[in-house]
Amino acid sequence: MKLGTIKGSVTATVKHAVYSGERILLVEPCGPDGKSSGTCFAAIDRSQAAPGDLIFYVDEGNSARAILGDAAAPVRAVIMGIIDSVEMVK
Repeated sequence: MKLGTIKGSVTATVKHAVYSGERILLVEPCGPDGKSSGTCFAAIDRSQAAPGDLIFYVDEGNSARAILGDAAAPVRAVIMGIIDSVEMVK
């Protein structure tokens, strides 16, 4: 799993059937300190995240498809949860 920040939402009137009824959000990858570490991408939301939330997600097709229960789904990333806090141990 990886960390990211929600930057916005995606609206699509025409989409693959797998995406019907799913919330699609824009995720910006980040480190535990919240600093950006990559380019934004779209992910299916399974956690009711909102813009600005720090979240954890899977970014691997097989894991995402397993979560959705569809081995043929054209999905790469799924948001799994909202992070309340991060504690770094040294």
